[in-house]
Amino acid sequence: MARKKRGVPGINSSSTADIAFMLLIFFLITTSMDTDRGLARRLPPPPENKDQKDDDIIVKERNILQVRLNKDNQLMCGTDYIDVKQLKEKAKEFIANPYDDENLPEKHRKDQPMKRNTKSPKPLNESEREELIRLRAENAYIKAENAVIKKQIALRRQKWAAQLKAKRQQSSRNSARKDTR
Repeated sequence: MARKKRGVPGINSSSTADIAFMLLIFFLITTSMDTDRGLARRLPPPPENKDQKDDDIIVKERNILQVRLNKDNQLMCGTDYIDVKQLKEKAKEFIANPYDDENLPEKHRKDQPMKRNTKSPKPLNESEREELIRLRAENAYIKAENAVIKKQIALRRQKWAAQLKAKRQQSSRNSARKDTR
């Protein structure tokens, strides 16, 4: 007698959709979503009125690196027009001041509030144009600030590297002394 071939029994897939939805809900509940908090920036406050006098804060001229931005988004450091890359070098030279030059800032640091001495541009009738000008100026300001911050970080890293190198040399000297005893 010939045997009939048995067919492969089918897999019961009636609960597959339920399991998929349960897994989806599980991962949606347990996964934490990171929210973008933006960049921390300290922008100067807009001038409240033109007749307002500056605070009675005395700041020595040698402690101020004047970086100005004109309506054409050109940077001016002191009396020279410079590029953002050149601003990095100027900021490094100004902040480091290794020889305590009279024309560069003092060695100790004090936190001073930011002032804004620039005049606002003439108001235009077209609101889109005003917004475009504001955004361009803000973008250039942030680029300049980034350049200064990068140089501060680079100087800090150089200082830490020098300190670490000195510690390693001191520890190697101490270990060499112990080995000779």
